[in-house]
Amino acid sequence: MTLAAEIPSSPAPAQVSPHAVRGGLKAGQRRVGLMLLLPAAIAFGGIILYPFLQALALSLFEYTLETPAPRFDGLGNFTKIAATPDVWQAFLTTAIYVFFTTAGTLVLGLAWALILNQPFRGRGFLRSMSLLPWVLPSTVSAFIWGWIFNSRYGVLNAFLLEMGFIEMPQAWLSTSAGAMVAVIITKIWLSIPLFMAFFLAGLQNLDREQVDAARVDGANNWAILRDHVLPHLRPVLIVVVVLGVIGNLQQFDTIYALTGGGPVRATAVLSVEVYRRAFEQWDVGLASAIGVLWVATLLPPAFLYLRMLVKGA
Repeated sequence: MTLAAEIPSSPAPAQVSPHAVRGGLKAGQRRVGLMLLLPAAIAFGGIILYPFLQALALSLFEYTLETPAPRFDGLGNFTKIAATPDVWQAFLTTAIYVFFTTAGTLVLGLAWALILNQPFRGRGFLRSMSLLPWVLPSTVSAFIWGWIFNSRYGVLNAFLLEMGFIEMPQAWLSTSAGAMVAVIITKIWLSIPLFMAFFLAGLQNLDREQVDAARVDGANNWAILRDHVLPHLRPVLIVVVVLGVIGNLQQFDTIYALTGGGPVRATAVLSVEVYRRAFEQWDVGLASAIGVLWVATLLPPAFLYLRMLVKGA
């Protein structure tokens, strides 16, 4: 027997599918992914993208109740915005509202998460009940707080009168400062559960051994919060701040249901200003231009949030 006969012949090379050469399963997965993404893309295009592009186009036209058809005006609406103090006041009101609602929700949400992270009886029930403001419709919450701040039969006036802090009922929603404080408190109450849930999730990964070691070394609660808890929650802090700014910039329903943007435009944020221009004054072109600038204020925090998502993926 020859040596060649003793050595088994090597198997024939496997046939490679043309699809495998061009990507194989990866290409198929991409197609499946695109098919799954298609319904969301259609919804996004019909509900968000198309109205935005239409508003962008209308911002270049003069279109009021007096004009039977839109008339091209170029940047006329934006020039009108620059010369309208009420619009600039709406930008300032929006900035004040966004800053205090985001900051207040951040502090109170973190404090509540730290409390609910401690072991005590009934903690699970209290965690569940803490989500109630987030579950309630925002307009319902606005009506509840409107009843609390009511000047004639409000709970706040009744409590303050009973405690002797005031001598007569106060019209909280009839003053500029009182109305702004009321809408800020309402939004903070609505948003605390969301921030609390983010912080509580982040606290579950906190190294308890480091905290216990710091306590053994004599660190007080503030030192532990500053040196261990906050550095650990830094990624969560960034996310909740960005999401809070985006959400507060878009806020409309609670403000309109509680104060209607008043008194005397004291709580007229950009969303309320757009609504008034479009559906009360019927100046669709100017409302669209304000809406475009409103979207421009949303882009920086939205871009920052998407960038963080991409980095974390």
